[in-house]
Amino acid sequence: MPQGTAPRGGSAPRGRTGRPPVTSRAQILAAARRLIDRDGWERLTIRRLAAELGVGATTLYHHVRDREDLLVQLINDIADQTPFPELPSAPRDRIVVAAAAIHDGLAAHRWATEIIATDGFLDRLGESALRMVETIVAGAIDCGCTPDQAVDVFRGVWYYTVGEIVVRANSDQPQDETARSADRDVFFSNLDASQHPHLAAIGDRWPALAARDTYLQGLRAFVDGLLPRAGQ
Repeated sequence: MPQGTAPRGGSAPRGRTGRPPVTSRAQILAAARRLIDRDGWERLTIRRLAAELGVGATTLYHHVRDREDLLVQLINDIADQTPFPELPSAPRDRIVVAAAAIHDGLAAHRWATEIIATDGFLDRLGESALRMVETIVAGAIDCGCTPDQAVDVFRGVWYYTVGEIVVRANSDQPQDETARSADRDVFFSNLDASQHPHLAAIGDRWPALAARDTYLQGLRAFVDGLLPRAGQ
């Protein structure tokens, strides 16, 4: 047998390329989340994602149509991984439990809230996310709302939930510690008590008070306020 000739039935010579590595949807979404965690969702592109995975961009188009479709898949994947809560019998309580589940799922991935914080995005949600929306709308209808009023209830709860997450996420952004300490030291200490007596009395306690997690408390009060008005 001539030197360098592979035996019949043996392996192919080294250096010969085969098919490109298979990239699964799970691998794509995991890599996309790594990029988002590292650089922010605004910088996520198909080209950068392909480089992260070590494949050509055309390989990704077997799984995603474009960047917007990738973002939709990321959001739906979060919803799929969020356990559906055990629902209580009272419709008002079902609204609260479903909204709290949405909040907890998005709060764990705060970048997702910025992506989904538009009304038009809701019609692209998958089954897991829509089940949460259905629960809130159905709970409002069972409380006496018309379908139109139930949508208003959902939108009110949704805006409150998204707003709470976004404000808290922005408040938690890393800043210069010296500047933050200085801000805390003089938060409301320099106010004229004759003009702003209550804020001056609160003074430097405001940051600690504002940092408390009062989402559920506010959610319950918000739902209780929405339902009677919507039912009128």
